[in-house]
Amino acid sequence: MKNLLNRTFKLQENNTTIKTEVFAGLTTFMTMAYILIVNPSILSATGMDPGALITATALASAVGTFAMALLTNYPFALAPGMGLNAFFAFSVVLGMGYSWEMALAAIFVEGIIFILLSLFKVREALFNAIPATLKKAVSVGIGLFIAFIGFQNAGIIVNDNDTLVNLGDVKSITVFLAIMGVLFTAVLLVRRVKGAILWGILATYIVGVICQLTGLYIVNPELGMYSLIPNGIVSPPPSIAPIFFRLDFSQLLSIDFLIVVFTFLFVDLFDTMGTLIGVSTKAGFLDKDGKLPRIKGALLADSIGTTVGAVLGTSTVTTYVESASGVADGGRTGLTSFTTGCLFVLALLFSPVIAVIPAFATAPALIIVGLFMIEHVVDIDFTDYTEALPAFLTIIIMPLAYSISDGLAFGGIAYVFLKFVSGKKQDIHPVMYGVFVMFLLFYIIEI
Repeated sequence: MKNLLNRTFKLQENNTTIKTEVFAGLTTFMTMAYILIVNPSILSATGMDPGALITATALASAVGTFAMALLTNYPFALAPGMGLNAFFAFSVVLGMGYSWEMALAAIFVEGIIFILLSLFKVREALFNAIPATLKKAVSVGIGLFIAFIGFQNAGIIVNDNDTLVNLGDVKSITVFLAIMGVLFTAVLLVRRVKGAILWGILATYIVGVICQLTGLYIVNPELGMYSLIPNGIVSPPPSIAPIFFRLDFSQLLSIDFLIVVFTFLFVDLFDTMGTLIGVSTKAGFLDKDGKLPRIKGALLADSIGTTVGAVLGTSTVTTYVESASGVADGGRTGLTSFTTGCLFVLALLFSPVIAVIPAFATAPALIIVGLFMIEHVVDIDFTDYTEALPAFLTIIIMPLAYSISDGLAFGGIAYVFLKFVSGKKQDIHPVMYGVFVMFLLFYIIEI
C-alpha cells in the first residue's frame, strides 16, 4: 500500500510523506466540514429535502475532490460553493420564482459548458492571461477573506447596523475559546509541530467540551450555541432519492434561464481561478511564468464536480479556499485531497460527530491560514500605480464584498483600464481584453 501511494501521488518527488499528506487532508476537511451543515440549511429554504441535501453535499464534495486528486495530484478540495448556494436558493428560486429543479438544470448546463471550456483550454488561457501582480494580489486578498470568515465564525467580528461590522463580545466564552485557539495554534507553529492547525482545531473543541461539562459553555440554540457533545457516533446516511436527478429543462431556451446559467458560469469561473491562483501561489506550485502545471485537470475536476453535483441534487461545486489550510499544514500532493474526499464519504456515517464541531473551533485555523497567505503582499510593486491600484482593489474587495470573483473583477477592470490609458498596452495580455469585457457585461447584466 505504501509503495502504491508513493507511485500514485509521487510523494518522494514532492518531498512529502504519507503521514504529512493524511494530516493535511484531515485539516482541510476539518476547516470545510461546515459545508455539510450550511449547504443543506441554505438549499432547504427552496423546499428541498434537508436530509437528502446532506448526502448530496457529501457525495458531490467527495466526487469533485477525488477527481482533483487523480487528475492533477494537487491538494485542493472541492464542495458546493458558498455564495453560489445562496444565489441558487434566494435569487433563482425564491427571488425569480423558478423551481429548484430548474435551477439544478441550469447548474448541469453550466457544468457541461465548463467541461468543454476546460477540454479546449479556454479556462486555462484565461488563467495564464492574468498578470503576475493580480495573481499575488489574489493570494493576499484570499488571505484577508479567509481571516475575515474566521473572525466572523468566532464571533470576534459581528454585523452592526450602523457600521456594518463591529467588535463582538470579547467576554463571550466562544470568542474567548477562539482567541485561545489562535494563540495555541501559533505556539504549535512556533515550535514547528506537525499538523499544528489540526491540533489547534481539536484542542479548541476539546476545551469547549470541558467548558460545557463544567457549565462555562451554556447550550442555547437561540444564540447559536449548540451542544458540543455528539448524540451518538454512527448513523445511516439519509436517502438522496427526493432530489436525485431532478432536472427540469422546460425553461432551457428562455432569457432568464440563460442569464442564470451565465451568472453561475461567471462566479464559478473566477471564484475557482482566484482560489487556484491564491492557494497555488502559497504552495509554490506556479512556475516561473506564473502558470499552474496541470491546470487543465484542475479545471476539469471542478467541472466534473459541478455536473455530478447537479445530478445528485446540489448547487455548483467549486474549489475551496479552505484548501489553503491543508497546504499550510504541509499538503503538497493529491493524497491530501484524496484523504479529504474519503473523509467526506465517512462523514455520512459519522455525521453526529461532525455536526457538533463548532465554528469557534475551526475559526482559529482560518485566521492562521489568512496570516500565511498575505505574505506575498511584499512582492507587489506599489511604486507603479498601474500595478498598485489593481492589486489594492483585488485585495480589499474580496473581504469587503465577501467574494473572490468580485475582487478579481475589480482588479482586472482597473488593470486593463490603467495600463491602456497610461500607454502601457504591452503589459496587457490580449486575452485580458476579453476578460475586461466579460467583467463589465456581468455587472451591466446584474444591474
